This record gives sequence, C-alpha cells and structure tokens, in this order.
Amino acid sequence: MRIPIQVLIYPVRKTNEDWEYLMLKRVKKRGGFWQGVTGAPEIGESLYEGAKRELYEETGYNSADLTKTEISYIIPMEDRWKDIYPNGTREIPEYLFIAMVHQQGPPKIDPIEHNDWKWCSYEEAMNLLSLEDNKRALEYVQELLKEDLSREKK
Repeated sequence: MRIPIQVLIYPVRKTNEDWEYLMLKRVKKRGGFWQGVTGAPEIGESLYEGAKRELYEETGYNSADLTKTEISYIIPMEDRWKDIYPNGTREIPEYLFIAMVHQQGPPKIDPIEHNDWKWCSYEEAMNLLSLEDNKRALEYVQELLKEDLSREKK
C-alpha cells in the first residue's frame, strides 16, 4: 500500500548559458507519457528522503543538490490506482523538487518504469510534457533557474 503523497523531481544541469532538464518516458503500461522523476515516499521517509531515493532509483544519480520548492498541487484519485492506495483516498498531494545533477554520463533508467530519457531545453521539455500540473511545475522551475542565472551574471 502506498502513502497517498507524491513527489515530482526535475533533474537539471547547467549548460554554458542555460539549463537542461532530464525527461523520462513512462513505459506504455504506465501511461507512455513524458515526465520528470516521480514517486512516493515510503513509510517513515520524509518528503526529502523520498525524493532523494526516487531520484536514485529512477536515474542512478546520487550526486545532486536537491531542493524542495514551495510548489505543491493536488492530483485527483483515479479508479486505476484504487488498489495501491488506502481505502478512502480521494486526492494525492504532489510536492515539487529540483535536483541539480553533478554526475556526468547518462541516467540509468529502470526498464520496468521507463523506456526512454532525454536531456533537453526548457522549450523541448515543455513540448514533451502532457500533464498540465507537470507543465506548470516546470514553468516554475525555469523561472527559479533564470533568477539564479541573473544573479550569477551580476
């Protein structure tokens, strides 16, 4: 049984003048759509610990500065999930994290969950995403990162 809480982590890395985002493609059985890293904390884990573990499990990256943002939103419960959450679960809050990845090399994705990955620009990442909450979250991350770049240039 899963805890009715989710985390969304956008792994990012800095290029010469901008940022790249790691997008993962879910296997068809799990929706076949593109997203960042998602998952749920396990019993006894904090949101931060769950996000760190999910990042490692889904990408193999363990060298990252992980930051919880102030953004969260509610995912309405769907019938297809009713067997994995406690009875009576009606909604699942999802909390947004940013992971500044320092490791070189490609991610090591789990073929049970994902069948493709891509480091891409903000525009390309937005075009890959289909879930509106994920798009709004990525837009927020982009704004935060642009602010960081502006401060660095001053």
